[in-house]
Amino acid sequence: MTDIELARIAGGTVTLHDARRKVRWSVDLEPYEIGVYAVTQEQLAELLGESARHPRRPAVGVSWQRAIRFCNAASEWEGLDPAYTFDGEDVTWHVDADGYRLPTEAEWEHACRAGSTGPHYGPLAEVAWTSADGLTAPAEVGGRLPNLNGLFDPLGNVWEWCWDLLDPARYADYRVFRGGGFADDAWSVRASTRRGGPPRSHHDDVGFRVARGGFDGDAAAQGWSARADAERADPDGPLPFGWTPLR
Repeated sequence: MTDIELARIAGGTVTLHDARRKVRWSVDLEPYEIGVYAVTQEQLAELLGESARHPRRPAVGVSWQRAIRFCNAASEWEGLDPAYTFDGEDVTWHVDADGYRLPTEAEWEHACRAGSTGPHYGPLAEVAWTSADGLTAPAEVGGRLPNLNGLFDPLGNVWEWCWDLLDPARYADYRVFRGGGFADDAWSVRASTRRGGPPRSHHDDVGFRVARGGFDGDAAAQGWSARADAERADPDGPLPFGWTPLR
């Protein structure tokens, strides 16, 4: 398989927010690695034994479940410990594994911002492919300027799956994707924008970027925890106007 190029990201702190719950919180991160580029059509096709029509474009139409399985397959290819195990539709992340995985939301936003505090890490026309460019499909990776972490296209071109649940109280098993895509206006192409979809859904503007890094802990790492997911799935107190819980 074509090598997956990774950037080493120093530990640090990132502030996340949830617009529905109107809450902000800070996450302290340990060092980790993340893909310099989104996974390409070529890389995905090589693991599947297929050919890629546009080798250097990001792989899109990839569900969250398929992205997870790509991570495990790439780990096995390189002799690394797979990060995930499966029980039917349920996926468990073994946080101490050194294999490829999807970044947590906190990792993704921290790596994307690269020390910046505004919605973009540079002038949008120079760093991201958006609706202003009139594209009808994703551009090849690496065509715009990288951020200070050396990452290309975390903003624009394609949305990118993360590990985290979007809002389990309202959307059950929906998973987050971040960053905006080639068909999105500037308002959506921001470091803080959160969207998501069912883990088996696939879209022509959603791809993924891999991460690596194992951590000590039990079902919790890098801003994510299974306990927090359970708490978010069972909201109490007053609800926002017009909003009803899943159950």
